[in-house]
Amino acid sequence: MSQGATGGGLVEFFTATDGGGSSFNITARELVNYAMGGSGGIYGPSAVKAGIDATPQAVMMRNIKANWPMMVGTAILVPVAFNAAKKVLRKPLILPANRMLKSVGMDVKL
Repeated sequence: MSQGATGGGLVEFFTATDGGGSSFNITARELVNYAMGGSGGIYGPSAVKAGIDATPQAVMMRNIKANWPMMVGTAILVPVAFNAAKKVLRKPLILPANRMLKSVGMDVKL
């Protein structure tokens, strides 16, 4: 989700010292800079060329509009995949494998 909104990963958001390398990558340092009256690391001509204001809010909205399908897909598909994997890998499926290993003399639990 942070990739979609800020243009960079969560680690980059908190640790980047170079401003994320782009006017469209927002970092915590840039947000603090903007709150203190700075430019927020957003190069004005780049923002104008993209058709947005030179503010972190405008950059984040631009990123969300560009990345919303990926963000929605991640929010829906990841939990579905984990639930499916949990059902496939739960104990009743592994029980026959344990019985087979025990029958060949290996007392191992999967």
